[in-house]
Amino acid sequence: MRKLGWRADVLNWSRQDYGVYHGEDFRFRYGSPFDVLSQLKFYSGSLRRYDIFHFSNAHALSFGPYVQQCFGWFGESSEIRLLKKLGKKIVYSTNGCLDGASQSSFSRWGPDSPCEFCNWRRDPSVCSDERNLAWGKLRNGLADYIVSCDYSLSDFNFSPKLHFEPRFYCLDPEFWRPDLLIPANYRVPCSKDTVKLFHSVSNFDRRGVRNVKCTHIYLPLVEQLKREGFNVELTFFHDVPNKNLRFYQAQCDIVVDMLTFGWFGGNVREAMMLGKPAVCFLRPEWLEYMRRQLPEYVDELPVVSATPRTIHDVLVDLIQQPDKRREIGNRSRIFALKWHSAEAAAKRFDQTYSGLLNKS
Repeated sequence: MRKLGWRADVLNWSRQDYGVYHGEDFRFRYGSPFDVLSQLKFYSGSLRRYDIFHFSNAHALSFGPYVQQCFGWFGESSEIRLLKKLGKKIVYSTNGCLDGASQSSFSRWGPDSPCEFCNWRRDPSVCSDERNLAWGKLRNGLADYIVSCDYSLSDFNFSPKLHFEPRFYCLDPEFWRPDLLIPANYRVPCSKDTVKLFHSVSNFDRRGVRNVKCTHIYLPLVEQLKREGFNVELTFFHDVPNKNLRFYQAQCDIVVDMLTFGWFGGNVREAMMLGKPAVCFLRPEWLEYMRRQLPEYVDELPVVSATPRTIHDVLVDLIQQPDKRREIGNRSRIFALKWHSAEAAAKRFDQTYSGLLNKS
């Protein structure tokens, strides 16, 4: 965006990022009374500096807890409502199953309920009908434009403000490149002939082995494949920042991900940018809905779809055909450059943001 003439900055206000995030221009600190003052100063300065405010992730349409609390006397999300009164444009990007859809609605998706293996389904502080729907209503009321790369097609995700915009979910193609130089301390000790599967999970302590990422399926499946005579190993990591995780992803042959959710997230986008074949479940209903908005994206998508019942045969097919893996990997890199690169995102959002400003 900066190369296209925009003043574009990234703020990380998370209180508990555990070193996961990287590359931000500004980061809020917590713990000192002076932190409240500095954050309020940043907020007030932003009223002069920026015309568009783009927020990401469920329940995160704010400037963090300190600023939110300071404005709490004036009502919910008053700091965002002030932006709107001043003529600022509010953009929001969705993330995950609980963003705008009730648990009851989302759990009904088949053929396997995506909520069945989620520990958070019984934790109302994270996910519940009331919490999810209240957030969806607030989100849709505050945002002028909402971007998404996955659809639950229910509740507050049926909105004219919601747009299928996969290019926003982008990566630096130089940071995630197929010929990535692997530091010695990140090398995976496997022979060249071993087919390496890569699987990763965040928030593993809270999610557990039985989770929406389907770790509970992949762990025994790999052992079964070994008993069947396949030279295969599972490279499994959890809660590793992606700036380090990419070194392990780059050494794998196949990336395996969610088999019930119906779409993919950052792990598969990173795999494609690294030129790796990726496997996850692609929900036919969502594909069809996305095809109506962006047919090229769906038609060119190289991700291999699988369910808990088909994953064994899908993996056997890929394990036995190295040429097929290479061909999918090559298409994946081309696809990622076209649809998920920072350059592609900047060109698209140059148009999107300009269109919003022109409506003022």
